[in-house]
Amino acid sequence: MYEYAIAWEWLAFAARWFHVITAIAWIGSSFYFIALDLGLVKRPHLPPGAYGEEWQVHGGGFYHIQKYLVAPAQMPEHLTWFKYESYFTWISGFLMLCIVYYGGADLFLIDRHVLDISPSVAILISLGSLALGWVVYDLLCKSPLGRNTWGLMAVLYIVLVFMAWGYTQLFTGRAAFLHLGAFTATIMSANVFMIIIPNQKIVVADLIAGRVPDPKYGQVAKQRSLHNNYLTLPVIFFMLSNHYALSFGTQFSWVIAALVFLMGVTIRHWFNTTHARKGRPTWTWIVTVILFILIMWLSTVPKLLTGETDAAAVAPAFQQFAGDPHFPAVKQLVSTRCSMCHAAEPVYEGIVRPPNGVMLENDAEIAAHAREIYIQAGRSHAMPPGNITDITPDERKLLVAWFESAVEGKKQ
Repeated sequence: MYEYAIAWEWLAFAARWFHVITAIAWIGSSFYFIALDLGLVKRPHLPPGAYGEEWQVHGGGFYHIQKYLVAPAQMPEHLTWFKYESYFTWISGFLMLCIVYYGGADLFLIDRHVLDISPSVAILISLGSLALGWVVYDLLCKSPLGRNTWGLMAVLYIVLVFMAWGYTQLFTGRAAFLHLGAFTATIMSANVFMIIIPNQKIVVADLIAGRVPDPKYGQVAKQRSLHNNYLTLPVIFFMLSNHYALSFGTQFSWVIAALVFLMGVTIRHWFNTTHARKGRPTWTWIVTVILFILIMWLSTVPKLLTGETDAAAVAPAFQQFAGDPHFPAVKQLVSTRCSMCHAAEPVYEGIVRPPNGVMLENDAEIAAHAREIYIQAGRSHAMPPGNITDITPDERKLLVAWFESAVEGKKQ
């Protein structure tokens, strides 16, 4: 049974690596084409139907790129589609959601002080929110409001802030931010799968059939691409946030999320303006820094980190670890080697909050984090960082024996 924990950890690592690779590919190509589109220059010698061109240099060679706003007069012999980066980013991200948050719902998804629900109900809420998000977003885009690009984006911002608040009323702080990222990324990937690529296929089919493509398909696709452009950076923030408890472990986390979406706009506005050769609006960086300082203030002023678990919120499945014969020695070991950082008020110099919101000060907290202790300090040497508390090989063996004994005991 304990081998399962190790295999599951490696599966999570593989899924995370896959997710990072595909996300780099998607975000990289997306940012490149946004920059290319904004940098196009109209010149008199362009062929009929061409919107603009740009010369670029990279890798020892020159590239001459032309864009057709609707379509060229004839179908090109070879056409490269940029879509699988988006699809596999979402698929790998959803796989991560299943492995970490659905597979470990009692620990990572549910906070019974926030909402006392079963893992199955929590998972259904999670899935439903992702699907509903796309439906609401798509209906807004197709409504009369969709004809007003900036008015639509203002309404979408309100929807995102509402979801940020809503997720904090349903899940742990960590899961709330992760779900907000998944909610946004689902909209972005669905834009590609449901709108952008199908519209491009319609244009291609018209070219093959000798018909003149309707420009509306390109206009709709460009609007959705604009939304994706401004949502990318906040999604990256939310996906990274699970490593930084100060971002999600505060009662004002939903306000922090709202400010993160604004930072995504200010940062992208600078790049978009620069790539369009319309100047360098340095004020955007000033606003971004101010917003980030405000986020820092909101994360520390309340002095109320929720963490991932609480003594009363520990799932019954973890109580087995506190009843194992090895537990008294393990508790003493954790108190000596770990609790100076993993405490409500850490005493280790430079640590002001428990890393990742994990506290190991009592039986329930230690039992709840048995698997993490086993992986991080027993099976590996990841904890303590740099072995700053001088944990010995025999002590690591004790952690391994404790976890595996408790797991085997449950099987019997």
